[in-house]
Amino acid sequence: MDFPIQKSDAEWKAQLTPEQFEVARKGKTERAFTGAYWNSHEIGLYRCVCCGEPLFDSKAKFDSGTGWPSFFRPASEGSVGTERDLSYFMVRTEIHCAKCGAHLGHVFEDGPNPTGLRYCVNSASLKFEPAGKP
Repeated sequence: MDFPIQKSDAEWKAQLTPEQFEVARKGKTERAFTGAYWNSHEIGLYRCVCCGEPLFDSKAKFDSGTGWPSFFRPASEGSVGTERDLSYFMVRTEIHCAKCGAHLGHVFEDGPNPTGLRYCVNSASLKFEPAGKP
């Protein structure tokens, strides 16, 4: 897929921590209950760790009990893209940043109202911006 922001692996590695690179650029998954934001209750905006695109608002965050940050909708329409994921002998829907293609996690149809969706996101793919700060 072509994304508006494209960089080489070397450029991404220079910008990201090793864990962020493995998760966001190589599609790995952090272990449950280990990420920085799975149990965060701060008010603010979750941005893409790679490009800064606004991805999720804390108002849409909920405790899914899974050990990963979970949201019932993206911050805006079109900020999060999807792709069919057939890895690990499963059929899932992968989610990625629509601007740079960073792997975020997966979306499932077992979330709360009003959408019924659960965007299950790796903390390593996110950068939190507290409310009131640019």
